[in-house]
Order: sequence, then C-alpha cells, then structure tokens
Amino acid sequence: MDPIRNPYAPGAGQRPPELAGRQEQLSQFDVVLQRVSRGRPERSLILTGLRGVGKTVLLNALRGQAVRAGWGTGKFEARPDQTLRRPIAAAAHVAVRELGHAHSDQVDHVLGVVKAFAQRDTAVNAKLRDRWNPGIDVPAVTGRADSGDIEIDLVELLTDVGGLAQDLGRGIAICIDEMQDLGPDDISALCAACHEISQSALPVIVVGAGLPHLPAVLSASKSYSERLFRYARIDRLDREAADAALSVPAGEEGTSFDEAALELMYEVTGGYPYFIQAYGKEVWDVAPAGPITDTDVRVAVPRAEAELAVGFFGSRYERATPAERDYLRAMAALALVDRDGAPIGGPVESESGSTAYASARTHELDSVST
Repeated sequence: MDPIRNPYAPGAGQRPPELAGRQEQLSQFDVVLQRVSRGRPERSLILTGLRGVGKTVLLNALRGQAVRAGWGTGKFEARPDQTLRRPIAAAAHVAVRELGHAHSDQVDHVLGVVKAFAQRDTAVNAKLRDRWNPGIDVPAVTGRADSGDIEIDLVELLTDVGGLAQDLGRGIAICIDEMQDLGPDDISALCAACHEISQSALPVIVVGAGLPHLPAVLSASKSYSERLFRYARIDRLDREAADAALSVPAGEEGTSFDEAALELMYEVTGGYPYFIQAYGKEVWDVAPAGPITDTDVRVAVPRAEAELAVGFFGSRYERATPAERDYLRAMAALALVDRDGAPIGGPVESESGSTAYASARTHELDSVST
C-alpha cells in the first residue's frame, strides 16, 4: 500500500494516530485540572511503566489538556548528569509566559525570581561569562529562591509561580519525563516543594513519568511521598485497545485489518504501544492491498524485528554491563522454556522492572528494557 499514507508512528514519544487505552487517565486528569483551578486539594501525578508503553506520549497528552484549560505549562526531561535548577527554571519560565498575566509588574517580579533561582546554578563568585543566562529580560530578584539550598529555593519558586496563577483562577503544571534520573537531593527538594504547595492550596501540580522503580526512589527520599502523589501504572494495552490502535488509523485511510491479522498482531506485539506502531508501520508497507491479512503480518514480522533489533533493543544491550547482559540472557532463557523444557514465548519481568521477550519461533532475544 502507499507508504506515504502510512498512518503509524513508531517514533520516540511521538503521539500515535489513535491514543487507545488511555481514556481513564485522561478523564481523571481533566477532573484534577478543574478541581485545582477551583482551589480544591489534589495530588501531583506520577506515571510509571516499562519503556515502550507510551509514558511520554501520555505525559504530552496530559500537558496538552492543561494548555487547553488555560494553564501555564512547562516540560523537561531529567538527565543523570544535570541538576534540577536549570531545566525546572526553564519550564517555569515557559509556564509563566503561557499564563499571559495582565499585570506586567507581577509577571516581572515572578520572572525575576525564576532568574534568581536559575542563576544559583553557578557559584556565587563565578565570572560573568560563566554565569548561565536563562533568557529572562528582567533583573534577578534578590533574597528570593536564591539561597543556594535547592529545597528552600524550589519551594519559594513554585510558591511565587503558583501565586501568579492563582490570581487568574488557573494553574501551573510542570511535566518531568525520565523522572527517575533526578539526583537524590533534587528528588528530595521536589517532594518537599510538592508537599508545601499542597498544604498552601496553590494551583501547582507536578506530572512526572518514569520507570517502574520511580515510586521506590520517591519513597526513599521522603517517607510521605506515598501520600503526596497519585500513582498511575501505565501498562500494555488490552486486546480491544490494541485492535483500536491498529484499526482506527487504517479505517481513516480507507482500509482495515481482518480478524486473523488483528489476533496475530496482538500476539507478536504483546500489546505494547510502541511495538504496535512499529509492526503496524511495517505491515502497512508490505501489504499489497486492504484488507490486511495475517499473511501480510507474517511477511512483515522479520522486517519489524530487524528494525527494532537495531533501533530499540540494540543500543540498550550495547550499554549494558557484562553482568547485566548475563542477567538478560538468563531472563531470555526463562522465557524460552517452561518447567518441563517445552518451548514457549512471552515476557519475563524482574522485580526491578526489566523485561525480556523471547521468541519461541526463533529462540532470539527480541526485546530488552532496562
């Protein structure tokens, strides 16, 4: 079929044409937005799940809901080699700009606080050329969010930003992807800030996304984090949602999948949203015409596996240490046979959230998520 009309989108964090199976999270977040805007108490939200289940896509969708509700929003991706100050300052800057507050003096004051917070990322005695400029054209405010203690400063930053939003009857949403990569001090500061703003009933929420061990990271930092956040485990799609993720985009392009093709697609993808898009793209390209059949799926499977082996799994395996590779091989071996030694296929998940997929047909390690 025409590859130009191929509707499937297996990009990193790229929104699929049909965001299937996530209506519950979207509806709950709409309630959160309305409650916070009316001064009602609500917890910040943490999305957790394995790689490939669509956490980033959902995070972006939730941010889009906040934007449509008139909120100020900002987003960044945490990195293990970067502290919290610069990215969260940039996110707060974007959020304040999105609010569009009518009183410029109040906006300038808050932007000055954001600038002061950001500039404390460098040493006090650093030369001017070494100071980071966050691109804010107002003077930095002295004595606010600039103590150098990240916990104190983050509380003051979010308090001032939240106060600005409260004046407008709206809110601020700070979205953080790969949240498990924040350092211990930054995680502690973020928990403390969320705790403070919730007690003050300020319209600020944090929406974080990370791997399955993120709740444990938060709990190790602050014991009250279990009650501070609402946790949503993002998992594989059930059969109905997986079928919709394939059928709805195909239908919009004037074609369809037959029942045998949908059944086989669910078997080979395991319901993982990223795999559904990756296999769907290859199936569309090899199918001569619609409706798409299970024969088309079988032809496309080796192509999809080859693509994923390089672009999705290969880099993770290459980054793994020798001990981690041994661990993954052991997981794959468990997925290959049952207790009686009979060949099987399917996922094996460790307590840390790592997953290995083994194909009983090819006896190859198909996927690794660490």
